[in-house]
Formats: sequence, structure tokens, C-alpha cells
Amino acid sequence: MSRPAHDQTPKKIGWDLGGVHVKAALVEGGRVHEAVQAPCKLWRGIPALDETFSKLLPDWAREEADHAVTMTGELTDCFKDRGDGVAQLAAWAAANLKGRVRIYAGRSGFVTLEAAEAQAADIASANWHATAALVGRHVANALLVDIGSTTSDLIPIVGGRPASTGYSDAERLETGELVYSGVVRTALPALATHAPWAGRRTALMAESFATTADIHRLLGDLPEGADQQHSADLKGKSIAESETRLSRIIGRDHSEGSEAAWRALAAWFAEAQLRPLHNAAATLLSRSDLPPDAPLVICGAGSFLAERLARRLGRPARAFTGVIADSLADRDAGWISTCGPAVAVGLLAED
Repeated sequence: MSRPAHDQTPKKIGWDLGGVHVKAALVEGGRVHEAVQAPCKLWRGIPALDETFSKLLPDWAREEADHAVTMTGELTDCFKDRGDGVAQLAAWAAANLKGRVRIYAGRSGFVTLEAAEAQAADIASANWHATAALVGRHVANALLVDIGSTTSDLIPIVGGRPASTGYSDAERLETGELVYSGVVRTALPALATHAPWAGRRTALMAESFATTADIHRLLGDLPEGADQQHSADLKGKSIAESETRLSRIIGRDHSEGSEAAWRALAAWFAEAQLRPLHNAAATLLSRSDLPPDAPLVICGAGSFLAERLARRLGRPARAFTGVIADSLADRDAGWISTCGPAVAVGLLAED
């Protein structure tokens, strides 16, 4: 049987090794042919990454290729510090990925595996830089808004280049370019201390009873397959089960509210999540080097929330998939937006 035409060209695979998910993108002939996200419990140690790699990823991810790797998993609990995490993840890539492997070091470009440990400060959690660098090739001035399962990156792009004020996680938390809020894993008490219920302002229980996946599921916004981790109570992900988890946040039983009441509470939490994103984006858009018509380029599992943010700011929204449409073999590829950094390093590695 003959292979598909795109298989005749050199293959590149972009990787984003995260602490909760592994993302991979297949690039051939300068076009993205497939992207995939798989859950990974990396906080339990490197063997979790082995399991994800061997059991949950498609066959093409294990074939010989030119590999480009970015990462955020270096900050998980199983590593002593970020430097240790970068070194161990680079060593894992060297041992498991067949073919040439390069590590994305953000502002320093791609580096060899041997140089990774020495350049850990540039490599650690630089996946946002890859997405912004790729977007900058297509849009001169914009605010990249990548809302994921756990965090949100808001990166100014000026003159076709990433123009963030911060670089490390700590610096970007200070500048508002990193908002530690996502549409799946964020515990609801991280969004507020009180919520409205039955005509009163009730305090919340400071427990991980429910997450943002529950509220966005109740509102019908959560993309299919986006929630790949277990629920807060290790139970199912039906509407009723999400309502039950939400009820516990305000110290109630599920039977104490109607479907409409739980949906209204979920909508209130969704608004609470949007407010700090709005504040961060408004501050960044007030920069003098960003023109007033600069759009928001949106991607991630939380693109629906980024679209809402753009409307709220009165800015045009451009989908990441639309921006890089000429580099996509399939314009309707489902995981491209969610796997933005993996897609980005795969395409950047074409240089």
C-alpha cells in the first residue's frame, strides 16, 4: 500500500510537555496535518510521561522525525526545581524521541539537548513565546490570548515579535501576562470568596469541591474532550454531577437548587473568571506601542472565553487557526487551537 503524499516529505513533530497534558503536532511539508492532546500525571514522576507516550499518543508520535520540544512540566512537584525539571525532561526527550531533538529556549531560539540544562531559565515554561513568535509572523500587532485548562497567557505582539515585559512565570504573574486561571482545572475559590445565592451574598467553602470545568460544562461552553483529568470528587461528568459539586462550594445539597439556579450560579462564576482576564488585557492594551485597532488573537481550550473577552474589550478577535490557515492541511483540524504551542514549535522548526 502506498503512503499518503504528505508522508513522502521530512516529518517534524512539535511537542509541548506539560505537567497535566502532553501535546504533539505533526508537521510535513510546512503544514500541520494533525495535533493531539493526551493527559499526563507528571506530578507523579517521569514514569507517567512514559505511560502517556507509549499508550495514549498516536503512532506517528513515536516514529523517527525532527522533533521540536517546548515545556511547562518542569515546574511540577516531582522535580526539585525548574532547572532539575528542564534537565530531566530534556533527558526523557533524548531517550524516547527518535531522530533529531531540539529544545525551544524562547528568546534564545532552539538549542541542542546538551545545552538544555545550561539554558534552563530560557527554556522553562517558554511555550507561550513559541505561539507568540509564530503569530507575529502573520500579524504585526496583536494581543495573543491563549486560555488553557490551567492558565491564561496574554502576550503583546509588537512589530511582529513577542513584546512581553516579563519572561519567567514569576515576572509574567507580576505584569499580568500570565493569569493563573483556566477553563478546566481552576478551583472555584480561586475566583471569588463569595457568591450570590437566594438573595444573599454567601461565603464559599475554601475546598476543591468544584472546578471551572463544572461551570463551563453547565453553561454548555466546554469543548468536547477538553476535560481529560478526573473531577474534583473522582465521580462522573454529567450535568447533575457537576451541579452537585457546585452546590458543595456554597455549603448546599444538590436538591436545594433548581437546574436554572445552578446554571445561574455557574454563569456568575464564569463572569468572576472573566474579570481578572479583562483587567489584565485592558492594562496590556493600554501600552503606547500597541495600536488601538490591534486585535486579540485567541487560542486554547478556553477560546470561547477569549472571544467573550474580545467583545467586552471592543476588539476584533482572530482565531489562531485562521491566522495560520495557510499552514494547516485541514482547516477544520479540531485540536490545533488547544495545542497551539506544540503546533508553533513544529512550524518554527521548519526554519
